[in-house]
Amino acid sequence: MATQSTVKTPSEYSEGSIRVLKGLEPVKQRPGMYTRTDNPLHIIQEVLDNAADEALAGHGKKIKVILHSDGSVSIEDDGRGIPFGLHPEENAPVIELVFTRLHAGGKFDKGTGGAYSFSGGLHGVGVSVTNALSTRLEATSYREGKVARLVFSGGDVTEPLEARAAGEGDRKQGTTVRAWPDAKYFESSALPMSELTHLLRSKAVLMPGVTVTLVNEKTKETQQWQYKAGLRDYLMQTLNGEPVIPLFEGEGFADANHESFAEGEGASWAVAFTEDGSPVRESYVNLIPTSAGGTHDSGLRDGLFTAVKSFIELHGLLPKGVKLMPEDVFARASFVLSAKVLDPQFQGQIKERLNSRDAVRLVSSFVRPTLELWLNEHVDYGKKLAELAIKAAQTRQKAGQKVEKRKSSGVAVLPGKLTDCESKDILHNEVFLVEGDSAGGSAKMGRNKECQAVLPLRGKVLNTWEVDRDRLFANNEIHDISVAIGVDPHGPNDSPDMSNLRYGKVCILSDADVDGSHIQVLLLTLFFRHFPKLIESGHLYVARPPLFRVDAPARGKKPASKAYALDDGELTAILDKLRKDGVKEGGWSISRFKGLGEMSAEQLWDTTLNPDTRRLLPIELGPLDNAGTENLMTQLMGKGEAAARRELMELHGDSIEIDV
Repeated sequence: MATQSTVKTPSEYSEGSIRVLKGLEPVKQRPGMYTRTDNPLHIIQEVLDNAADEALAGHGKKIKVILHSDGSVSIEDDGRGIPFGLHPEENAPVIELVFTRLHAGGKFDKGTGGAYSFSGGLHGVGVSVTNALSTRLEATSYREGKVARLVFSGGDVTEPLEARAAGEGDRKQGTTVRAWPDAKYFESSALPMSELTHLLRSKAVLMPGVTVTLVNEKTKETQQWQYKAGLRDYLMQTLNGEPVIPLFEGEGFADANHESFAEGEGASWAVAFTEDGSPVRESYVNLIPTSAGGTHDSGLRDGLFTAVKSFIELHGLLPKGVKLMPEDVFARASFVLSAKVLDPQFQGQIKERLNSRDAVRLVSSFVRPTLELWLNEHVDYGKKLAELAIKAAQTRQKAGQKVEKRKSSGVAVLPGKLTDCESKDILHNEVFLVEGDSAGGSAKMGRNKECQAVLPLRGKVLNTWEVDRDRLFANNEIHDISVAIGVDPHGPNDSPDMSNLRYGKVCILSDADVDGSHIQVLLLTLFFRHFPKLIESGHLYVARPPLFRVDAPARGKKPASKAYALDDGELTAILDKLRKDGVKEGGWSISRFKGLGEMSAEQLWDTTLNPDTRRLLPIELGPLDNAGTENLMTQLMGKGEAAARRELMELHGDSIEIDV
């Protein structure tokens, strides 16, 4: 008689299938939801932000960061010190709750009576994440004549709270946190020094009068920053002497009687306009750097545009037929913006982008009237700024006059041969520009339909090095590429609208032979010449399909296997490994792919499309500057450059491998 089995099958879904993560387990299970995992800088920044919030609240004048020789990092401040008495409801020391409980913090109450009016901390998650992802963390609080210390490991208390009377050498007040980041949670355990120094320097800029110090025990170096006049000096230093047309600075904060905003909300800013160079743009909310911008940036943009447009109309400067757009004013603007928002809403825990809707109106309402007044007091600067904006508008309008995108009902029609992906998540979406219909067919069948799109290209793309931008769309292939990607052609100094970009990765996929390399070069020429911001923003990639496949027989306990090689060097390495594994000489078979069309959908997925196994080469500008790269590209791609090309080939011919 059969007995009923009590063993769960893998597909069984019952009450016991539900797991409740407690304490700091969610952080350890999914660290990427709470912090950056490329390096530990963000978990150190969480502690630094707490020290900065104390200074922002007017309770501290010094912040010190020490990089210890053993890889740990200390952050010291002279604020009020974290309270270490028992919490009235939780019956545990407050300092312990701060470091071990998600959503426990002193920054939720933004009204009267709260510990902080303005702060970057919102969720009470920050330092508890630092604790969870550290092998050891020591927290010391100096407060009310006492010193309290406790130690954690992986988020758990290992040395309970000990409080003693402050001695002669102890600080009167403040907090010291020393953390040993756990390398297993990060791609690299090293802190990026340039990012760290930039962060510390910017904190000093945004808090005039506060001294920020960085001590590196390994190099015995100490750096210190203190600024009395903040944003203007900082922006000019960051621009490295770039000639500035006007530089406009100001600030505005709501008072107790403001009808729309809380007392103290507002912004301070410094804006410089330059004719050349890459614009410098930095924004902060309650001292938190927002590297991805957000609604406060939009408010600055709106305020600048409205004020400049008003000045141009007042003085009758706009030529007939020219329509001014916000990007025309903003294109050559560099700025540092520091906003104060009572209850900021960020996109995600790492707070790279501000989402608070009211921040647009908040910043714009202070920037616009201040700039309008300034422009009318400095009419010469106002006219120079108007000239810059009008010139940008004329260039933009001219570029769109001759050959327009084919549109239906005002919306660009996606090319019929584009096989699009299902997801709308631009960060994860990819489009593959594939050589030929046969390879396109394999790519369509082998791709991940959720996030991978395929655009097959017929034949070789036009050499666009000497083609005017306004004539590009006369070529169907280029028209289709632009419409599919969602970005218009532009120049290196333009600020194209990237908001319609449809894919985070644009991948050139061509055969691993001479013809494939030629197509690759033609497409790279197109993007470097007419879509440079895609390269600057890190959106352009080259897929690297293999040239060889090696089939190896079973050996011992190892089953038969296959391996792929990009080139002869990798092929040699694979064969050497097989010899070491005891495979007899010639016991393997080598296949050479003539083209992507020869690959099955499964092979193309395994080698070229699967994010876990593929080789995707990001395209970046190399050691040459833009001018140097442009000169080299002119030699290679210019129609009248045959003599220069010949000279280049004679100089470097010995270093070229020819695939016959």
